[in-house]
Amino acid sequence: MSIVLGCIADDFTGATDLANMLVQQGMPTIQLIGTPKNEMDIGRAKAVVIALKSRTMKAEKAVSLSIDALKWLRAAGAKQFLFKYCSTFDSTDQGNIGPVADALKAELGLKFTIVCPAFPENGRTVYNGNLFVFNDLLSESNMRDHPLTPMTDSNLLRILGRQTTQKIGLIEHQTVAKGPDAINKAYDKLQKNGVRYAIIDAIYNEDLLAIGTASKELVFITGGSGIALGLPSIFREAKLIEDAVPPTFPMKNGARVVLAGSCSVRTIEQIAKWKEKFPALRIEPEAVMQGKPVVREAVKWALRKMPNTPILIYTSDSPNAVTKLQKHYNKSEVGRSLEKIFGAIAQQLVKKGADRVIVAGGETSGAVVKALDVSALKIGPEISYGVPWTETIGKTQISLALKSGNFGDINFFNKAFKVLG
Repeated sequence: MSIVLGCIADDFTGATDLANMLVQQGMPTIQLIGTPKNEMDIGRAKAVVIALKSRTMKAEKAVSLSIDALKWLRAAGAKQFLFKYCSTFDSTDQGNIGPVADALKAELGLKFTIVCPAFPENGRTVYNGNLFVFNDLLSESNMRDHPLTPMTDSNLLRILGRQTTQKIGLIEHQTVAKGPDAINKAYDKLQKNGVRYAIIDAIYNEDLLAIGTASKELVFITGGSGIALGLPSIFREAKLIEDAVPPTFPMKNGARVVLAGSCSVRTIEQIAKWKEKFPALRIEPEAVMQGKPVVREAVKWALRKMPNTPILIYTSDSPNAVTKLQKHYNKSEVGRSLEKIFGAIAQQLVKKGADRVIVAGGETSGAVVKALDVSALKIGPEISYGVPWTETIGKTQISLALKSGNFGDINFFNKAFKVLG
């Protein structure tokens, strides 16, 4: 087993987003759910994405899990490593982006790397070191009210500066626009001045391609999935990978289920659109916290509907409603309880014949994947930019789509099932 690119992602939907990016560019890729404890056959894969549920855990635990993943990827022969975080740089002032990046860099014996969460295709751009969500600064977008990782600052130098003691610099767009040679010269200049992290502006896909080319000699890079846009072509030019067979459709014909726990504005819009034509059941988070039999009732409702129509079960609510609930109950306990509910529902519905499942939300996706005892994912066809169908590898074999809360158009759920035919 020898791979070219080893990736560590801090949540499950982000990992799938990255794996999809690589597959769409012709690089055979497999996504692993956590770091394997035993030998694993990864087939023809030349890139491995290890999905961790580390974004919101304590920094020390996130570092430990990430180091374990790095050691596995090194043993698998990876030549370049990528630490993938969200394109909205979701984090807190305590981490986990800075602490994990510091630790991975140290483990590899490196001093310098880049930081580029930009993903222009999905409206995430960086200009003068500030992160934008479409036309809004990050701090003025709906991410400001995120229930777990509220982003109230848009300046990446300040955000990262609160998470690491290492020196941070900026490569402005006027340099990026000049191409890979200019970017490389900027790398050299920053390193001579003691800079350990280079925040890089990126507004267009062409910027990401230039950054990728300039970074081909860097053993370790960090960014959103967009940073991988140009990597497969670089590896192909270096004769490290060959042209890949296009991804196949994960053919299933059982029941269709959507499970949505994300409270993002886009997911809430997608739920409202779904309800215009298809049945949906809302689980009240308050009922979950009160210990009511919500799993039994949800499964009972689903089994009546599933033979004839796709269904949606959700807890999604406005950020204000979530904040109110968190004030009444412990914030962490609310999250754990809702995740447990979705895991239990997924287990029972899959046992009853659901084999085409969409999950909306990073934390919800992590809970469902673990509950179903999925060990890896084979990346299939793209549904929407950044979101593919996958086939699960492990005890459970279903078609599974893991969607980041903010991804997909308003008709995403229905569109996803149409992709499968």
